Formats: sequence, C-alpha cells, structure tokens
Amino acid sequence: MRLTAEFWVHAYLSRLRGMEIPAFVTAHGDDGSGAVLVKLNTLDGQAAAYQRSFDLMSGARKWDTLIEGAEPDVDAAIARQRGFDPDLWVIEVEDRSGRHLLDQPGLAD
Repeated sequence: MRLTAEFWVHAYLSRLRGMEIPAFVTAHGDDGSGAVLVKLNTLDGQAAAYQRSFDLMSGARKWDTLIEGAEPDVDAAIARQRGFDPDLWVIEVEDRSGRHLLDQPGLAD
C-alpha cells in the first residue's frame, strides 16, 4: 500500500518525537503525492539532505544522500529542488548525534 506524503510525514514526525528528536516541517508539499526531503541539521554548521529513491536491482525504496556538508550549501540545494518541484515536502531534523531514523524499518515505504 502506498502512503500519502502527508500521512508519511506525520508518522515520521511521531516516530522522531518518540525518540525526543526535534523535527519540523519547513516546506509543506502536496498532501497526496508530494516527494519528501529530509534535512538533518547537526547544529554544528553541518547538514545533510536525504531523498527517497528506488533501488533498481530490487525495486525497493531507499533513502539516498542528496548532499552533505556546510549547512548553507545544503539549504541552497534544497531551495533548488523546491524550484524544480513546488510540491516537495521538507522536514528538518535537529540532532547533534546525527540521528534521523531513516534507516529504520518502514520509513522507506
């Protein structure tokens, strides 16, 4: 079953809250079909952005790093993506330890 973007975002934010990891919707995309980017801000001037993609060999969905490095560079890349896709959701996760939970079961669906 394919989940709507809005449902996935709310479920992801709930999972992060359960681990006491702050996260915020910084760009609200299309509720039904918008793609999702996750920005991980490690609060030290560094960040990374992750996007969902398909593994061509297995057909499974997975998270890939779009960009990582200085936070302004990551923000600029996200802004470019939003320029191409105004329906894009952006979630910002703030965690000094670098936790984003995207490697947990169920989050690539």
